[in-house]
Amino acid sequence: MTIKVSDLSLDEFRSLLKDVVTQTLREMLSDPADEGLELNDETARKLSESLALYQAGGETISADDVAARLGLK
Repeated sequence: MTIKVSDLSLDEFRSLLKDVVTQTLREMLSDPADEGLELNDETARKLSESLALYQAGGETISADDVAARLGLK
């Protein structure tokens, strides 16, 4: 059965778009050599803190700003 985008509700379309973007980013950013590896405790802690700060509405830095600060732009 084929479904047309025009037949989707706004919420269904947003969900589809989110899934496609998530999958694409995973494909682009993943490294097969990393599969099965575990994060060390410090890295896991830093990632958890960063995620909690973001979810609490903390300040974020755009990729462009990071690149500029590192002299990559």
